[in-house]
Amino acid sequence: MSGAPHPEQRRARLAETIGSWRAALRIARREAKRARGRTALVLAMIILPVLALTFVAVSVDMSRLSAAEHLERRLGVADAELRVVARGPLVQSPDGDGWNAEEYESSPIRLGVERVEALLPPGSRLLPLHRWVFFPAWDGERFRDDISATVVDLTDPLGRGLVRLHTGRVPATADEIAVNLAAGRALDVGVGDRISTRDSAGDRTVVGVVEFPDQLDPAVFVPPASALPEMEHADEAYLVALPEPITDDLFRHLNNHGIVVASRTPAPSDPVFEAGDMASGANVEEVGSGVLIGGLGLLEVVLLVGPAFAVGVRRRRRDLALVAVAGGDAAQLRRVVLADGVVLGCVGAAVGIVIGVVTAFTGRSLVEQFIFGYRFAGYRFWPAALVAIALVAVLAGVLAALVPAWTAARQDVVAGLAGRRTPPRHSRRWLIVGVLLAVGGAGVAALGAVVTSQSVILAGMVMGELGLVCATPMLVGLLARLGRFLPLAARIAVRDASRQRSSTAPAISAVMAAVAASVALGLVLASDQERNAVSYPPQLPRHSVLISVNGPPDTRLPTLAEITDPARQHLGARTIIPLVSAGCRQQTDSCLVVPVLPTERACPWQAHQPLSEAQQIQARADARCQGPVDDYYAMYPRTVVDDGSALPILTGAAPDDVAAATATLRAGGAVLTDNRYLVDGQLRLSVQRDPEEPVRIEDTTTVPGHTLEIGYGSNWLLLSPAAAERLGLTPEQTGWALDVDEPPGQRQQEAFTAATRSLAPLELEFHDDRRLGDTVPLLLLLAGVSAVVTVGAAGIATGLAAAEGRADLSTLAAVGASPGVRRLLSLCQSGVISVLGSVLGIVGGLVAAVIILGFTNQRYAESWPVEPTYPLVIPWLTLGVLVVVPLVAMLGAALFTRSRLPVERRLDSL
Repeated sequence: MSGAPHPEQRRARLAETIGSWRAALRIARREAKRARGRTALVLAMIILPVLALTFVAVSVDMSRLSAAEHLERRLGVADAELRVVARGPLVQSPDGDGWNAEEYESSPIRLGVERVEALLPPGSRLLPLHRWVFFPAWDGERFRDDISATVVDLTDPLGRGLVRLHTGRVPATADEIAVNLAAGRALDVGVGDRISTRDSAGDRTVVGVVEFPDQLDPAVFVPPASALPEMEHADEAYLVALPEPITDDLFRHLNNHGIVVASRTPAPSDPVFEAGDMASGANVEEVGSGVLIGGLGLLEVVLLVGPAFAVGVRRRRRDLALVAVAGGDAAQLRRVVLADGVVLGCVGAAVGIVIGVVTAFTGRSLVEQFIFGYRFAGYRFWPAALVAIALVAVLAGVLAALVPAWTAARQDVVAGLAGRRTPPRHSRRWLIVGVLLAVGGAGVAALGAVVTSQSVILAGMVMGELGLVCATPMLVGLLARLGRFLPLAARIAVRDASRQRSSTAPAISAVMAAVAASVALGLVLASDQERNAVSYPPQLPRHSVLISVNGPPDTRLPTLAEITDPARQHLGARTIIPLVSAGCRQQTDSCLVVPVLPTERACPWQAHQPLSEAQQIQARADARCQGPVDDYYAMYPRTVVDDGSALPILTGAAPDDVAAATATLRAGGAVLTDNRYLVDGQLRLSVQRDPEEPVRIEDTTTVPGHTLEIGYGSNWLLLSPAAAERLGLTPEQTGWALDVDEPPGQRQQEAFTAATRSLAPLELEFHDDRRLGDTVPLLLLLAGVSAVVTVGAAGIATGLAAAEGRADLSTLAAVGASPGVRRLLSLCQSGVISVLGSVLGIVGGLVAAVIILGFTNQRYAESWPVEPTYPLVIPWLTLGVLVVVPLVAMLGAALFTRSRLPVERRLDSL
């Protein structure tokens, strides 16, 4: 009778399996010692990613501060920190980082020390504290705008617990200051040096170097007596020393007065924040994307390591055949090969983790300073992450050995004992599976673009890549059929690639995966930058610069005589024109000049207005809604008073348009850069004195008008002096408009700022090509990663093929081939891998990016308000690098290959 195995049978099978694995692991350890070169190659490819992941995991774990550690730094020796954030009652989170109030105030609320102290128990003591205050400082002749100040009395016992004193002492008077290490390096100052500022307080003396653990970026610490220009806009907090432990009643009392409390004692729990905590957690989208990216990295490692295991199996085919003759079945043969992956994966994981932990600990200070910007809490590592990394490393080794193990279990024993190669057997089903996966991956990526899910897009790319990996062996076989038309060396190279597909195909797939990812990301980046250039055009023409005062309203504007020499010398100014604005006659009023859009030309729907699907279709079909949306910035153009002198600089219009617009201004009219407002040559203008009140009839007038289409981001309204007079406005010069040869660079800006330092704090506005960021470094980085993988995979596979084909090289030497044939053969072998992988990767990356962008644009085509679509921009820089890389790999293979052909005795001839 059949039935479940007897317990003794199960124990026997378990013992047999354990014994089989024990023997396989011993064989793997012996083989690792014997083939040291191949072992070192595999270990290096496993150790490097494990080291990098371990370094990141340990650094991240050290960087995560607990709530107690965070409060310890935030409070120092104080019992609590108070922040006035509302004028009415509020509810807060237990740690004081979150709060909700019915009445929100956008501007800082200042109750004063006396009023806050009155809310506390008798005997309490307060220390005011201002963080992240802008500090105006000069570094030689260059003005620094990246330094912040903390205003606190460090001589007070409550303040001393906030910082660590390195050298000197803490500042006590208005002309003294303390800097942290980063600010000292940035400004090149130390104890006893002077820091020059542009505020009314004048220069300050550095009396100490301190460190605030939560801020390692350039920062200074000044006493409360040293008033800074931006202090009135900064939030104010209070460090508190209480005579007794804080209670729930005191929490509620302070919350009722709009004060948030951060204390080592948690605040009373609130249902709102309890629900928020329950809902918080790891973002599913981020976790999914991280897992998929990690999977792509794992697949890349498997593809790079796989050829080494495949060659190892072929070189050990006689040993494996002996195992089969001794009674080993197919499962035991697979275990022998899989044990190689287990042993090397375990060794690589252990070495990589140890080196990664040591590197993270030794490089901690650099990571704190230049990456995170704050000090870590303590030396610790992330055990769960390290275990996961180790398991992934072992999994990579096992997966890399999986296909060679399957091949070893199916080899011909007689051919293995004789040392002959077994002709590879290939099935068309892998090609079918590969095509199905590739098509399915394209569909999944398209779905991800429609639903705007990064993880779904990545899942589609992973599926497509797996499909191409499955189809690569058949593509290599098709390529081999073309060998009959190639020269000798190239014919041998494609023949070997087809015959040794188990090692060649993974190398080609690794190159293809890296190249496809680089091309796809490069195309998306280039298209995104082009889309941003359309969405956010430059504000000014390329040859225009505007100068304005960056200071209090009563700051004096430099005269023409004062500004001429610096502008011509440092900015290359050819023409300097006064820039005049239109202000209210009453200094206390605020005026906004608004062009009135005719009702019949206005889009019935606003950009911020929620619309149903049917209304969105109507809005997109309405001709009045095809232009830019009427947002806040479009409704209020930048207004200047001009007679036509500044018009060419501000608009960059053609000479004929400038002449027509100037004639309109001299006729008492106005010029606008939006033609929707012009009706029968007239512009209707209104002055809006209070945004909350409707425009009065007496504040509206109609003047002769002219419109210009300039294509820049700024929407200009140029009023003639007569039109400004009709609207009851007073012209007032606010700056200068310059016509220059080229936009000023960083050095030119610094030189101009230094030259006008004694006049006033001036601000430059110009056409900045860097406003959208530069994708060239990122494109080069992507291409560099692909280049490294391409050269590495080609080099590994070529070296393994050379080691495997020594008998063929001996045959070539015997028949009289010249020594240079070996170099040419290595060049061709490297070319098969690098060229085929790069071509497949470029095609696959372009197809993937086109699919993603196409479906994304389809989604934009049905949205409201109208959004610009992604143009198809080919990343020629990335493609150029990737085209050159195969040539570099081929030349490297030829140069580093010994030209002397070996003469060996073939095993099968004995």
